[in-house]
Amino acid sequence: MSRVAPLPDIVPVLSAGRHRNPRKGACFMEMASFLAGERWSDHPKCTHPLLASLARMVNDCLSDADRPRIAGRIPDVVGLTGDAFEVDVAIATRAAAAALPIAPAARQNVMAVGLLTAERALAGLGDGHEDLYALCRAAFAAAPEAHAWAQRYARDARTSERTFRRQTAPHIVSYAVEGIAAACVDDPGSRLVALLEECIDDTAARLARLSSAPLPQRERVVTGTA
Repeated sequence: MSRVAPLPDIVPVLSAGRHRNPRKGACFMEMASFLAGERWSDHPKCTHPLLASLARMVNDCLSDADRPRIAGRIPDVVGLTGDAFEVDVAIATRAAAAALPIAPAARQNVMAVGLLTAERALAGLGDGHEDLYALCRAAFAAAPEAHAWAQRYARDARTSERTFRRQTAPHIVSYAVEGIAAACVDDPGSRLVALLEECIDDTAARLARLSSAPLPQRERVVTGTA
């Protein structure tokens, strides 16, 4: 676990986008880079890449009024690193499941393909992930037409673990956050905050469990695409 630096005397206000230095403001991950003692960056090494991507997206999609609600979780992502494929699958699954039931209609089919792909990747991880399967079932039940379309569209599609990690999962997360932000619901900001908090807590728990028994380094193939 990385050592967390103390907060500076003047803490930059969280705002959207990248900032060249703290005087220009800061996003969620830029503040994480500072707390980790790294070079100022919105892509620090101190946080799992997909979790960091989710944090950047949520930071940018939240309103100025809602963004301070995530500031208290910045120290929690410092040191959450690792290369376990399970973490990528879990984050992608949670993001897609949160977005599918409420995303605008034009996005639901693609979001359903993303969740189906994540669910198929989940099946390759073995037992012990019933919480994520439950999220998939609930999301598909809330959007049955999109689920049926995704099953037809992605019936024979295949993607490797490498492709899922580098391309599919980041696309799922990006599309999911944008879908939640654009959803016609009373408080999309609260849903984005909840998604980020759940993924931070889940990632911390998974990395703690996996730290003494790392996954073998091998290429998996999972069915589905996004």
